[in-house]
Amino acid sequence: MRKGFATSEEVETFLRPRLSSLSDPFLLPNMQAAVERIFRALDRHERIVLFGDYDVDGVTSIALLAEMLRACGSAPELFLPRRMEEGYGLSREGVDRCLEQHGPQLLVAVDCGTSSVTEIAQISQRGVDVIVLDHHEPPLSSSGFTGEPRSALPDCIAVVNPKIDPNSPFHYLCSVGIVFKLCHALLKTRPLAGFDLKARLDLVALGTVADIVPLRGENRLFVQRGAIEIARSTRPGLKKLLEVSGVRPPILTEDIGFRLGPRLNAAGRLSTAEKSLQLLLTKDEDEAAALAEFLDKQNRERQSVEKEVFLAAEEQITRDYNPMRDAAIVVWARSWHPGVLGIVASRISRKYHRPSIVIGVEANGIGKGSGRSIEGLNLVEALNHCAELLEKFGGHEMAAGLTIREEKIDEFAAEFRRVARELLSDECLQPCLRLDHELAFSDLSFDFLHWHEMLQPFGNGNPHPLFFAREVESVATPRVVNDKHLILRLRQRNYHQRAVYFDGANARLPPTPWDIAFRIRANEYEGETRLDMQIQALRKTEPID
Repeated sequence: MRKGFATSEEVETFLRPRLSSLSDPFLLPNMQAAVERIFRALDRHERIVLFGDYDVDGVTSIALLAEMLRACGSAPELFLPRRMEEGYGLSREGVDRCLEQHGPQLLVAVDCGTSSVTEIAQISQRGVDVIVLDHHEPPLSSSGFTGEPRSALPDCIAVVNPKIDPNSPFHYLCSVGIVFKLCHALLKTRPLAGFDLKARLDLVALGTVADIVPLRGENRLFVQRGAIEIARSTRPGLKKLLEVSGVRPPILTEDIGFRLGPRLNAAGRLSTAEKSLQLLLTKDEDEAAALAEFLDKQNRERQSVEKEVFLAAEEQITRDYNPMRDAAIVVWARSWHPGVLGIVASRISRKYHRPSIVIGVEANGIGKGSGRSIEGLNLVEALNHCAELLEKFGGHEMAAGLTIREEKIDEFAAEFRRVARELLSDECLQPCLRLDHELAFSDLSFDFLHWHEMLQPFGNGNPHPLFFAREVESVATPRVVNDKHLILRLRQRNYHQRAVYFDGANARLPPTPWDIAFRIRANEYEGETRLDMQIQALRKTEPID
């Protein structure tokens, strides 16, 4: 592992992060103004509304802030927009419904709002104060889609977003991390007996992993400690979600990213995220069980819809995509479900190693799109070059959303491919495995596994180490599992190892001996810890240069 540590203290902090090392929350931009306005609302018993996003980051953010404000004696209203009818963030339709239903005096926009200059101005004109807690990229230039200067930020009480300050060290935080820092700031200002913020790190870990932000700095601590809190959580909904997901302690980032997160996201993708929010907040065991089953069913439906859209997108790619020519992929069709576009874009991006945008056009001729990028291309920056063709857009470096009129899609696709070709080097367009270290089977001991597990949690910004072994032989016929995976029995000199080659059933295995790229993990089975090997790629052994 090459982490670039300069001192032994940095290594110690990485391996054994401590809550006591958390930085002062008031280092975040505009935190003081946000805290003062929230306490004024609490003291005056004002109507507070928490307006969130429908993904896991948004839902966990709302849940955490709601629990904090309830402990302070408030009863905030919780509002999540409807993806189909109202779209993302502070849309006019969502805001109108929110203000009509709840009549807030203070609206806290969570996981949205940084680019909502016009919308927040209109909310303010109706006598409502606004605080923004967000981590999305601020506007990039003066050629925006709202008519406002894109360099401007909303005129409101406070925009608490580390990305509005280029020098902030907290750019890695997602919205639930920012909400945690806000709660920390509130408690530092007015300590609250009996409120255990540390126990709420279960919510922070869920949102942080699901939003695929870098697991460095305080995010690493949030996820490491949060995974422990998930395992021992007293939340009825989270316990039931673990059951239906088949997840058992210890909780790993892959459990959150591939089992818990998709189920929490499923309701917001297909209908409304309110069920996910209820699941996290309910104290009722029966309600928790029903909600967990509902989300599990929704996730299966989401998988079916996703598969249908992915196959249709693949047809377009097979027909139109030229890897020698195209540095990006744009596919679109009428009636593609907007709730799965991001997942499909992610699958396409991984498969073809290209920035990918998937657009579904609604009956009114308006297309809603979702994009995923690859290393080397800031997606928001690339979209900014195409801003004149878009109604609106926003997001992160690696993921973004957009709105576009159907008649402009083909022109946009050509321009986006041109921009990607300009911004991406030939090297960036070549997929490659980044190997961390050559490792012999003789090195695979439980002592080595112990130190390997000290590097957890793995994820974006702290990838699972990828090892390399030479001249490995197969000593038994590979066994197919679940029609797609292979179980291999391997030998390197006098050392044997069982390995799983995920999605390897259709791979053409060259003659042995092989060079293999692999990861290891600890696996608890019937009370015993095993060292599992997972093959990522293999080739016929090649001579050392």
